[in-house]
Amino acid sequence: MNLLEQLKSYTKVVADTGDFESMIAFQPVDATTNPSLIYAASQDVKYQSLTDDAIRYAKSISGDKKVQLSKALDKLAVNFGLKILEIVPGRVSTEVDARLSFDKEATISKARELISLYESTGISRERILIKIASTWEGIQAAEILEKEGIHCNLTLLFSMAQAVQCALSNITLISPFVGRILDWHKKERGVSDIPAAEDPGVLSVTDIYNYYKKFGYKTIVMGASFRNTGEIIELAGCDALTISPNLLKSLESTDGILIKKLDPEKAQQMNIIPIHMDEKTFRWMLNEDAMATDKLAEGIRKFTEDLIKLEKHISLLL
Repeated sequence: MNLLEQLKSYTKVVADTGDFESMIAFQPVDATTNPSLIYAASQDVKYQSLTDDAIRYAKSISGDKKVQLSKALDKLAVNFGLKILEIVPGRVSTEVDARLSFDKEATISKARELISLYESTGISRERILIKIASTWEGIQAAEILEKEGIHCNLTLLFSMAQAVQCALSNITLISPFVGRILDWHKKERGVSDIPAAEDPGVLSVTDIYNYYKKFGYKTIVMGASFRNTGEIIELAGCDALTISPNLLKSLESTDGILIKKLDPEKAQQMNIIPIHMDEKTFRWMLNEDAMATDKLAEGIRKFTEDLIKLEKHISLLL
């Protein structure tokens, strides 16, 4: 068995792509999208019909260009999600506008709109994860949405503070970012590489996984944002891993023995102290973690930049 086949026996493999052909090739259970992936895919003539449909939908709605642009972007995101759901048997993650990351009520409203669009096509909300940035406001919004049966994927997660609050809020799934943590530490240390077993991103996800399993939290840990296959190999056994097509291909083309590194039974035997969490503690812990503070802010900015690019592209068609 190649490494990808073995990984699938330990961990749910999720495709981190907007490319449908890659999903067909690697047969992941779920898939994730974000504004960057949708913007890239929207430039491809293969997906022109999805864009055209979003434009027609937006034009059918009364309102000014700003309203129509917002509706077009929502419909485009859902159109990609619908296409993905024809391929994967599980769930697709669809992201809320990153500019709403500090607005609890607006995040809730946008999530409900996205779910409504999916449900209008006959897709159950059980097959959708709404992606929300792991700010305090984002987690509070997600807690309310979860009570409505709208399941959430808390993204841009870089710290234990974010992970603990998500677990306490009964969030369905979190996406701790591995590669972006590695990027920060390589730059901070002035080194070109850090061995996978010592990779700070790998260690962060490992700590979060063990904490969740120690205390019986049901929130799914899905490692994300990988830079190399070594990081993935070190996290074999994690609940889920969302992996880009190039790394999926590398795993598929590599033979060897894949050892399960993360194990819930082992985690339950560990001496881990529970962390008290409230808003003040959350904000203080995040403030004290320079990497998490930097990468959360940067991630929100980058998703916003790509969303603005997508807006400009779509606005020319309205």
